[in-house]
Amino acid sequence: MDRSSHSRSRRLAPIVAVAAAAALTLAGCSSSSGGKKSEEGGAAASAGKASTPRMTVALVTHQSPGDTFWDIVRKGAQAAADKDNIKLVYSADPNAGNQANLVQNAIDQKVDGIAVTLAKPDAMKDVVGKADAAKIPIVGLNSGLSDWKKLGLLEFFGQDETVAGEALGNRLNSEGAKKVVCVIQEQGNVGLTQRCDGVKKTFSGTTETLYVDGTSPTAVKSTITAKLTQDKAIDHVVTLGAPIALIAGQSVSDAGSKAKVATFDLNKDLTTAISKGTIEFAVDQQPYLQGYLAIDSLWLYKNNGNYMGGGEQPVLTGPAFVDKSNVDKVAAFAAKGTR
Repeated sequence: MDRSSHSRSRRLAPIVAVAAAAALTLAGCSSSSGGKKSEEGGAAASAGKASTPRMTVALVTHQSPGDTFWDIVRKGAQAAADKDNIKLVYSADPNAGNQANLVQNAIDQKVDGIAVTLAKPDAMKDVVGKADAAKIPIVGLNSGLSDWKKLGLLEFFGQDETVAGEALGNRLNSEGAKKVVCVIQEQGNVGLTQRCDGVKKTFSGTTETLYVDGTSPTAVKSTITAKLTQDKAIDHVVTLGAPIALIAGQSVSDAGSKAKVATFDLNKDLTTAISKGTIEFAVDQQPYLQGYLAIDSLWLYKNNGNYMGGGEQPVLTGPAFVDKSNVDKVAAFAAKGTR
């Protein structure tokens, strides 16, 4: 992956809209295969599925055990892989060094493309450079908006975490909040830090950061409960993931606190909690879309030389608020595990 040559080509490349991507996908599909096997020995090509040569793509994230957010990302990625005749190989580790090793494994396996999260970009820099040297195209998703171009990635799919945090801070102002605790479940994750920093930037009240061990639900609950018991002035708890938000709701009850819970990200249980009023609102970044576009973009690049966002701008998938006014529209998709 020669970044300099990519930069030259990008100056001539128009921004690729999702509609154009869909059109190309249809053009690359077979409508008259009659159930024939592909030359690569894969499943029969049919209408709605690409008949292009079989690809292998690695998706490597910083998922922690039990974090259901990534199940949604994977569903989107797998949907694109199924459509594009791609073998998807998923791996994850919250430890940045281990995640870098997983990317190296993908390079060693000579995959056709890599999609990676950059929660801790400094730890990923060297291995991304090795993918570049091996001429394996690599795109980013979810985490790393501030670093993807510096590291030489082709494209990025996610939300601007600072902007999302600022939007949530403004929403808290409109809700009349005065004192907020922002809960970070993974120290060193730049995206999570940017969310809390964004809240602090626009929120007119007092903001405090609380670190918890996101790998231990019991530890998360006890830490938040202790904080709310100690400081009754806290009127809002802001969490950075749906599972943490649901635990925070339990902590509010256990501490006898009147604080409300707002969060980033969704899952099925969280939409139910919003409907019931135990969670006030959520900021949705559409993880299914992140996974889908990351994998689909590698197919488009290999088969038509496309860059979504023109190769210079990120493709933003959020933020958007989900609250009681619109949660019913989202809940049906969340029930399927795609929101």
